Amino acid sequence: MPTRTARTAWNGTLEQGSGQVELSSSKVGTYDVSFPKRAADDAGGATSPEELIAAAHTACYAMSLSAEIAQRGGTPRAHEVRADVTLGPDQANGGFKLTGIKLTVRAEVDGLDEAGFAEAAQAAKANCPISKALAGVDITLDAELES
Repeated sequence: MPTRTARTAWNGTLEQGSGQVELSSSKVGTYDVSFPKRAADDAGGATSPEELIAAAHTACYAMSLSAEIAQRGGTPRAHEVRADVTLGPDQANGGFKLTGIKLTVRAEVDGLDEAGFAEAAQAAKANCPISKALAGVDITLDAELES
């Protein structure tokens, strides 16, 4: 499997500085980052490590869910995955940490009942490589089968 690369160029202090994250392997874009925008409710056109983790987690989970559905004899038609990644204070060690990730999935699947889908959804959460990498973060799952 290939190695994927991203790069960040940063200028200045944490509070007044800013940077740009480049998705180097795919070359699909360069995105602004800054700590004040990271900590604000309105991101103001900048991304953050948490948003990038959310994007990675949704893509990985969606792929994993398709595989888990198929392994159980179902056929995935479509699913939409959302990840809400929360940053908060690290009471034990100081600074900040990811305090939780909520995965929400709504799926259209042929050949599985609610119980089979729920099993596939939980297995996808457990087996997704990004979930494994984030094992130290509380990850919750809200999965619903739609008709």
